[in-house]
Amino acid sequence: MQTAHDISQNRAAAAAGLKAAVRILDKWRASGEQGEAILRVSHSTYARARRGDLVEIKLDSDQLTRISYLLNIHAALRMIFDNPENLYGFVNLVNHNPYFNGRTPLEIIGSGDFAALYETFKRIDSLRGSQW
Repeated sequence: MQTAHDISQNRAAAAAGLKAAVRILDKWRASGEQGEAILRVSHSTYARARRGDLVEIKLDSDQLTRISYLLNIHAALRMIFDNPENLYGFVNLVNHNPYFNGRTPLEIIGSGDFAALYETFKRIDSLRGSQW
């Protein structure tokens, strides 16, 4: 059974993860609508996270998983690229590899489709090879 302290820690961790994800999306130049769709959060929650107004928040497992995938995409990109221009610009580059078919990674995950987020993560993660 979770104690009140455990629940508070989980909500604080969820808020920290959401704020980090929103900062990354801002650096990727994602629109608010794209960010809201990718993370599956409301406009008001996204705006509060963008302002840093969240101390605690309750997120469901789908939302937490989306945040995790987004943070892991960012981590993979950090391993691949040394410079901020590529690190934050990669998701806006047209990609002609299979699955992307001339679309940008941000365009694909911006649909909000969970499978698109997963597939994009899988493909970007594979670029880092065995660097973990």
